[in-house]
Amino acid sequence: MDKFSALTAFTTVVDEGGFAAAGRHLNLSRAQVSKLVMQLEDYFGAQLLIRTTRTVAPTPTGHAFYEQAKAILSDLASAEQSVQDSADEPRGLLRVNAPMSFGTMHLAPALSDFKARYSKLDVELTLNDRQVDPVAEGYDVTVRIGEPVDSNALIDHRVGEARRVFCAAPSYLKLRGRPKNPADLQRHDCLHYGHGRLGASWRLT
Repeated sequence: MDKFSALTAFTTVVDEGGFAAAGRHLNLSRAQVSKLVMQLEDYFGAQLLIRTTRTVAPTPTGHAFYEQAKAILSDLASAEQSVQDSADEPRGLLRVNAPMSFGTMHLAPALSDFKARYSKLDVELTLNDRQVDPVAEGYDVTVRIGEPVDSNALIDHRVGEARRVFCAAPSYLKLRGRPKNPADLQRHDCLHYGHGRLGASWRLT
């Protein structure tokens, strides 16, 4: 027996005052509604409805059960609505990690708009430049500038492209000369990003 369907059929019969009216309300046949109610009565071993040719009314036992059944269905509907609301609007804590400069320039200013759109979601933004293991450190989202990572534990999405350029102070170029090809860089003092995967190397493409 489908208890939910049986409870719904029984309470609707009481609300509508008959099997035919309940069937129209539930988009079921009169026989289907009657069968569901009889299954409920057989399950409890008690008569819940008094049936006459013209009217249907709950017995004293049926009336007491009706009040409880209505409360159960109401609680179930509220729980269902709560789940749907949670699915429709994100809530809870979102832990985000990003590089210091990128997070300061791009993510931090965007948080106000993000919070306005998802008011029930709390965001914890951590900025650092070291390599981060999001699974081990409990981050939901990490933003990194680099090549995609081949990992079974992570899902990566490209959100944009970062352009890098070679630059030098005019005073340095005046002192050391302007490099004319990549090989000339070997004779120059070059800065590298300490937390990069290539270490103290520049990869030119």
